[in-house]
Amino acid sequence: MTLVQLEYLLAVDTHRHFATAAEHCFITQPTLSMQLQKLEDELGVQLFDRSRVPVRPTEIGKEIIAQARKIITESKKIREIVQDQKQELSGELRIGVIPTLAPYLMPLFITSFLEKHPNVRVVVQELLTEQIVEQLNYELLDVGLLVTPLEDKSIKELPLFYEAFVTYINPKHPLAQYATIKPEQLDMNELWVLNEGHCFRSQVLNICNRGSSGTPEQYSNFDYKSGSLETLKRIVETQHGLTLLPELSVLEMPEYKRKLVHPFQEPQPLREVSLVVHRSFLKKKLIEALQQEILASIPEEIRNRKKEQVVAIK
Repeated sequence: MTLVQLEYLLAVDTHRHFATAAEHCFITQPTLSMQLQKLEDELGVQLFDRSRVPVRPTEIGKEIIAQARKIITESKKIREIVQDQKQELSGELRIGVIPTLAPYLMPLFITSFLEKHPNVRVVVQELLTEQIVEQLNYELLDVGLLVTPLEDKSIKELPLFYEAFVTYINPKHPLAQYATIKPEQLDMNELWVLNEGHCFRSQVLNICNRGSSGTPEQYSNFDYKSGSLETLKRIVETQHGLTLLPELSVLEMPEYKRKLVHPFQEPQPLREVSLVVHRSFLKKKLIEALQQEILASIPEEIRNRKKEQVVAIK
């Protein structure tokens, strides 16, 4: 049994396809299949049910794969010990970030982070929360940027800051006359929200304490499912109704658009933005450097805000 064989084993479990796993391991499929067959012969068990598409691990295979992940993680820590002795950070950092954070948070810190750490290659993917958690568990990502708490025992959460929700209201809407808004003033029949799967949608509905289809009642003949806050903003600006936005999304707005922004009355509903990693995460120094850079880039008012009224995700 070799570490290489265990890495091939994990690749097949991750991709559930021999050819795809071989491609990601930069070897041919026959080579990968041969090595896994040798591993199965040595152990005297079948690790995968090859009769199914996609392939699935057998029951004993699941247990061996779980142990193999621990072994590979521990072996990587040896290289990390050596890397920690070097003065400059290097390597690849794979980041998953949710769509309601990516366009507003990433531009604040990514340029300065890359300038400070030129030997680090950063790979960023916009993914939904459940996709980030899944890829962290499969070690396809090193760290996630998302909204917590998740209440997932496999994930370690490192809270960064608390971001307020604000309302974005069409100037002709009756609520536009108020400088600040109370949650109970919101009419779900006039609220544009993201489609299902976005944690931001769940939090908006929790603030309003009711369900919603996502399309205001007066547009009952228009079924619009949006995954973009920017699209919802444009609809509010040009059509009718209102939506809720995260605080970072309105910081750089031109003045004529900021007139549509109405904060909530205190205590404002907040969302907790965190770095999340797998419980047995690696690349600690890289992730610490990322954490420091993000915190340095956040406006002081947001960075110093205390955890008060965090809105539940579910």
